[in-house]
Formats: sequence, structure tokens, C-alpha cells
Amino acid sequence: MKEGFWYKISLRVVPFVFVWVTRIWFGTCRVKTHGQEYRSQVDKCGGPVVASFWHYTILFIFYYMRRETGVAMVSASRDGEYISRIAKKFGYETVRGSRGKGGMQAMKGLIRAMRAGRNAAIVADGSQGPARVVQAGSVVLASHHGAPVLPMLWSCNRYKRFSSWDGTVLPMPFSRIDFFYGEPLFVPSEIEAEGLEAYRLELERRLNDLYTKAWAMQGKKEH
Repeated sequence: MKEGFWYKISLRVVPFVFVWVTRIWFGTCRVKTHGQEYRSQVDKCGGPVVASFWHYTILFIFYYMRRETGVAMVSASRDGEYISRIAKKFGYETVRGSRGKGGMQAMKGLIRAMRAGRNAAIVADGSQGPARVVQAGSVVLASHHGAPVLPMLWSCNRYKRFSSWDGTVLPMPFSRIDFFYGEPLFVPSEIEAEGLEAYRLELERRLNDLYTKAWAMQGKKEH
């Protein structure tokens, strides 16, 4: 009973506090955007885009993309409820699901959103990993709509790395953040299983190449 009560209270308090604290916290950071030409390339296509990024980036991604509109897939877990509420406070819609729970229903929700002309956001390595290994969701979603997948991630010079499976990173105040758009992956409509795997591997390669480039800028091999 007590656990349920405090969980409900925390669901109201934590997302509210997080959003307002990070607006101030991240507002002190210096952000430089790289690969704007790739962003412009997908914008010129005129249709929905699938944003794809590693799980470790999620805390700053929501803040950085806060002026965008779109629908994000968030885990159906208890912890995912915090992420979902934070995302909504930053102006995103969410669908709930993961590989182990409600994933198919969530994908259907994202497909409907893209058919209505909205962008979609999906964590490339899922809610439970393995870290930096692309799951098929981004490619399947893009294939249903014939939409481009836009890789994105960031690195920074000063940060806190948490001991989670993905090594979630929180930029420190007054740090320098380098945000990267990667080369978009254009996925044909309704590809077969073999083609799906080829595009999944290509997306993984592009995200990891971008990761290596981003952290090399900070003098590191990884975060």
C-alpha cells in the first residue's frame, strides 16, 4: 500500500521537477550542432521522419528536441512511466511498449501517427539493450511508411555516467555538448525479412560510426 502510494506521488512530482530543473541545468551548457545538412535533407522530403538514437542519450535528447512535434515509443515498465510523463511535459505524444511487453501495439500506434503526418522517435537499442545494438523497430517503422531514419546522438566534455545497462549520461552544468545528426537511412516500403536485416545492420553501423566520431571529439573512445 505504501509503495503504491509513494509511487503515485513520485509520478506527479519527479517529471515536473525534472523538466524544470533540466531547463535551467541544460540551459547553462554550450551546444554545437553537427550534420545540419542531414537534417535539412530529410526536412526537404516533406514527410514524416523516424528519429533513431541510443538509449544513453535520452535525458538530453528530449530537452534538445523539445521544440519538435512527434510521437515517441516509451517502455511499458514502471520506470518507463516516468519517461513517458517527462516526454509529455516536453510536448511529445507517447505510445507505450517494448520488445517484451506491448511492443506490437505500440508499433501500430507509431504507424498510425506517421500516416497522419507526424514524426516518430524510437530508441534504437530498445529499453533493455544490449547497448548500441540496433533492434529492428526503427527499420520496420520506416519500411511501413517508406520514411527516412535520421540517426542522432550527442557527446559532451563533462558528464555523469550512471551504472545502468546503457550507461545513461547526464551532461554537467556549463559543459560543452556536441549534438550530431547522421546520414539518413532511406528504407524502401514493405521490404522482406532479409532486406530488413541488412538495413538494421546498416543503421547500427551508421549510429556506431557517429558514436565513435562524437566521442573522439571529446578525446574518448566511448562514454
